Amino acid sequence: MIEEQDPKRMAQIALVVLLIVGCIAVLLPFIGAVLFAFVVWVCTWRLYADRLLPAIGGRNTLGASLMTLALVLVMLLPTLFLAGSLANGADKLIEFIKPHVNQGLPANSPDWLRGLPFIGTEIDATWHRLAVDREELNGAIRQLIAPARRLALALAGIAANGLLQMALVLFVVFFLYRDGAALSHALLVGSRKLGGDLGENMLEKARGTVVGVMLGIVGTAAAQGTVAMLGFLIAGVPAAVLLGFATFFLSMIPVGPPLIWGGAAAWLYSEGQTGWAVFMVLYGLFVISSIDNFVKPILMARGAGLSILLIALGVLGGVLVFGFIGIFLGPVLLALGEMLLRRWIREEHVT
Repeated sequence: MIEEQDPKRMAQIALVVLLIVGCIAVLLPFIGAVLFAFVVWVCTWRLYADRLLPAIGGRNTLGASLMTLALVLVMLLPTLFLAGSLANGADKLIEFIKPHVNQGLPANSPDWLRGLPFIGTEIDATWHRLAVDREELNGAIRQLIAPARRLALALAGIAANGLLQMALVLFVVFFLYRDGAALSHALLVGSRKLGGDLGENMLEKARGTVVGVMLGIVGTAAAQGTVAMLGFLIAGVPAAVLLGFATFFLSMIPVGPPLIWGGAAAWLYSEGQTGWAVFMVLYGLFVISSIDNFVKPILMARGAGLSILLIALGVLGGVLVFGFIGIFLGPVLLALGEMLLRRWIREEHVT
């Protein structure tokens, strides 16, 4: 028989479930930015709480404002600098191409273009055909305009969305700093209520894993950007500092740095500096890219206290399932799973 309180209890459970689903639905469009704000907050909380707050007399609002301003300087200004430099480079590219569009192509293709292995001959033949037939050249340009416009719009949309997400991250992280002490206490109390000592240990493990992954990402990006800039300076590549910044940002993408040093090697080859081009390729393969392949997993594993295998599987699987934020979620989930498994095996062994 159904007791009188059963329908009331089920209604309460249904109300709680609906409330949770509603909260998730409201936050879902911003979940990536909110989670990333939590990552930034976790990684910088000790610096904020132990050094900044005591220096300003414990004023939370002022401290949160200063910390958010520092993040703006660190995260947004280099991005705007890189975007402005890319726009300037695009203007120079347009100035270079415009005379060829108005006056037609030269009769002969550049020597470096003809000398490209496998495809140089085909490119040279196409170049000659377009140089003598202005109508075909105009048709080829018209065919390229629509894809170029779509690509430009897509890149602009990605940049605008990225800036919007970054602004949201900074907005959320301000309140995390301001109310960080209460939030930290709430997380600690909640973890204790849910799992006792195990819950507290899992919370600390999650924090350590997030900090370790962030250390690996930022440390590897800084190392790659620095050694790449040194390589560009040695090889005499122009705008070496800008290319170093670009390598730093693109190191988040697996194929990002090779696009930079590969482009630098291609420019050196086009300028007739074959020796420096070979140097740039070897330097990129064995110095710049090796940092990402070997140093990043070691930094992540050491900072998070996990094996390199779990870190690698967590990062790759997390990115495939959750996108960018999966870089942090994947290792955290595997770390907590490993902790539970070890705890269960230890208890089984004791009993």
